[in-house]
Amino acid sequence: MERRKRLFLYLLFAAQLCLSSAQVLRIGGIFETRESELVSMDELAFKFAVNNINRNKTLMPNTTLTYDIQRINLFDGFEASRRVCDQLTLGVVAVFGPSHSSSVSAVQSICNALEVPHIQTRWKHPSVDNKDTFFINLYPEYSAIARAILDVVTFFKWRKLTVVYEDSTGLMRMQELIKAPAKFNLKIKIRQLTPGNQDARPLLKELKKDKEFFILFDCSYRMAAELLKQLSSMGMMTEYYHFFFTTLDLFALDLEPYRYSGVNMTGFRLLNVDDPWVASTMERWAMERLQGPKQESGLMDGIMTTDAALMYDAVFMVAVASQRATQMTVSSLQCHRHKPWRFGPRFMNLFKEAQWHGLTGHIVLNKTDGLRKDFDLDIISLKEDGTTRIAVWNSYRGMNLTESNREKNNNVTDSLANRTLIVTTILENPYVMQKKSDKELVGNDRFEGYCLDLLKELSNILGFTYEVRLVADGKYGAQNDKGEWNGMVRELIDHVADLAVAPLTITYVREKVIDFSKPFMTLGISILYRKPNGTNPGVFSFLNPLSPDIWMYVLLACTGVSCVLFVIARFTPYEWYNPHPCNPSSTLIQNNFTLLNSFWFGVGALMRQGSELMPKALSTRIVGGIWWFFTLIIISSYTANLAAFLTVERMDAPIDSADDLAKQTRIEYGAVRDGSTMTFFKKSKISTYEKMWAFMSSRKNTALVKNNREGITRVLTTDYAMLMESTSIEYISQRNCNLTQIGGLIDSKGYGVGTPIGSPYRDKVTIAILQLQEEGKLHMMKEKWWRGNGCPEEDNKEANALGVENIGGIFIVLAAGLVLSVFVAIGEFIYKARRNADIEEAFCFFYGVQSRQIQRRGSTSSSGTSLSTDLESGRLLGNDTE
Repeated sequence: MERRKRLFLYLLFAAQLCLSSAQVLRIGGIFETRESELVSMDELAFKFAVNNINRNKTLMPNTTLTYDIQRINLFDGFEASRRVCDQLTLGVVAVFGPSHSSSVSAVQSICNALEVPHIQTRWKHPSVDNKDTFFINLYPEYSAIARAILDVVTFFKWRKLTVVYEDSTGLMRMQELIKAPAKFNLKIKIRQLTPGNQDARPLLKELKKDKEFFILFDCSYRMAAELLKQLSSMGMMTEYYHFFFTTLDLFALDLEPYRYSGVNMTGFRLLNVDDPWVASTMERWAMERLQGPKQESGLMDGIMTTDAALMYDAVFMVAVASQRATQMTVSSLQCHRHKPWRFGPRFMNLFKEAQWHGLTGHIVLNKTDGLRKDFDLDIISLKEDGTTRIAVWNSYRGMNLTESNREKNNNVTDSLANRTLIVTTILENPYVMQKKSDKELVGNDRFEGYCLDLLKELSNILGFTYEVRLVADGKYGAQNDKGEWNGMVRELIDHVADLAVAPLTITYVREKVIDFSKPFMTLGISILYRKPNGTNPGVFSFLNPLSPDIWMYVLLACTGVSCVLFVIARFTPYEWYNPHPCNPSSTLIQNNFTLLNSFWFGVGALMRQGSELMPKALSTRIVGGIWWFFTLIIISSYTANLAAFLTVERMDAPIDSADDLAKQTRIEYGAVRDGSTMTFFKKSKISTYEKMWAFMSSRKNTALVKNNREGITRVLTTDYAMLMESTSIEYISQRNCNLTQIGGLIDSKGYGVGTPIGSPYRDKVTIAILQLQEEGKLHMMKEKWWRGNGCPEEDNKEANALGVENIGGIFIVLAAGLVLSVFVAIGEFIYKARRNADIEEAFCFFYGVQSRQIQRRGSTSSSGTSLSTDLESGRLLGNDTE
């Protein structure tokens, strides 16, 4: 018993020696508590840090850290001043807290006067004339946070942004962002939450109505937790919204209910959770918190907030600075005496020079103002597997993407798997049609067609399910005079539907309000019209190879050449010859190229028969040669074209192109009302199309139709031409042989899958469409739905044997020529008979005169000789006259 008593005294003596050699440092903490919490998070972190330091003697082997904690009410600056004076009387090397600005200013002024470091871990906007040399703040510097916010906004390439802030300090943090619009072409709207009211639903309702999809919330994590619940209740937790929270505690909020909503949520994180030491420290914190008081509402169970982590690092910074301080004594200070701590400036310098790799990263303080400027912020985003770091922002180096985010995931099914998308469409053959069945069909089974097959293939690739709905107003989508949209485009704008899978044309005006995938089908506008009837062959079909103008020009050419040949033949001396070659002294000469003979020469050459007249002079031979060449080309062209005109039935169409439509008003034409074709003509600046739109707009009630079915009916029953897409015309003409496409394509465009603007589905649908295109499935689907019974090909007809109806006109011409020759012969006979009668009458008159002259001469001359001479003279005279 005596031995045990001596051993106990020995141990007690040894303990007293150890305690006498160890140094004790006291730090003070002033913490504000809310009505809903027994102990503040900062106080818990403060105690947790002190306990860890004392438990691990490697940092302060010969020093024990103690603390004095004072609790005050919120915004009670007088109470804060009184409590800090009490702590300074006890002798503290540093004062922590409080957190709100009114109390902070009161404590800071006292610490600055007595030269005791005042350590703050909450955001505080420094004044311009800051003279608080004993102030230290581990919270990231405010201007750096403002730059980080701007860099994130520019990283996402937002052009419209709504800023929602909680209090006036939020506007201070937004300074860099508010200055950005002029530089980054950014449109910003600024809204404030109602002070003191956590019900933000009226404001959120306005944001939803105004279609504000990119929203930045600057608020505390408590308000952020309430906002998330209210956003979810209002149906705004969808993939079309992107929420950016500036609070550093987004990772600590309970985001489990929103992981699979598809919403885009981005925030900052200061804690370096990837560090093993940080992870183990946070795990120990969580274990203690689960055993202690209930956590604040909105936070995950046992999670450490950023403020708690900053408080933990601040206490460790005191330990690091104290380790470097030698022979430092802590004295009791009196607020009313204004006698400062003599080791205060030295300890303050050691604190600013200290560096520590804590929970919030590497901590380095600015020696001039005591602010933390070099730090890293993780840019986190909510994914299906939780919050994920997508980038790291440094206060000096800026944004740096993480390796996992640089390498884009090739698996396009990640964000679409197990999602149900609403698909809007419109009934249009063969894209979407009502399925015929004896049983009552429900859901997607009610429809079939090309677009349904396309949807099925996209679903197989991307892994989503879908619900097909017909557009309410039965329209594709166009703007009215007020700029309002209708049809499927309006449903995408209002987020009533996720996809529009239909023959929806990609246009400039639509692309400004919705997004399109790559086109799954290319096409153009053309004209649907009744197939023209074949022309009945006429008996004069042999004249068709040459137009009437050419026939007239050939006739004029033949006449002109004959006249030129006649004049040149009269002019040149080499075409005149002696008709009596045996009498060289004869002065009588002749020319064969009379006007009639010249015309006969031209006709003979044209008919490829020639004539007995041949030119002798060089000039006339040139005329003849040129005429022969001309007739060679004309006859050859006529012969080549004659076969086609006589053997193939010709189609006589009243219009051949859009220009023909624009030049006439007899045939009415139009398009589907509020469709892309109508919009094309409405927006076109080409004169022909402007004229066509003027015609259609002047007859809106009759020219514009409700849908393609109505337009096809009008084409078949009335004299109406329908302007529509070439693919639809191809489908219709395969099933109705009375309809055909007139002319070529007026423009070139494509059908695409429509999505709301900014939709995350657009790129994934595009990749799937390209995959289907490369595999040839798009072509096979088109062949499946476009193939019809077919119509006989007009161009592939075999040549028919020629009948009387084809070349009967030749016989008519022959008969007409024979009849004409008979009448001409009769005319010649009558003309010649009359001419001979006139000659005989003249001869008799001349002969009577000569007889009376002979009788008067009597015996003066020999009657026989004289009579015979006169008779001979009369005969010769008559021949000359004849």
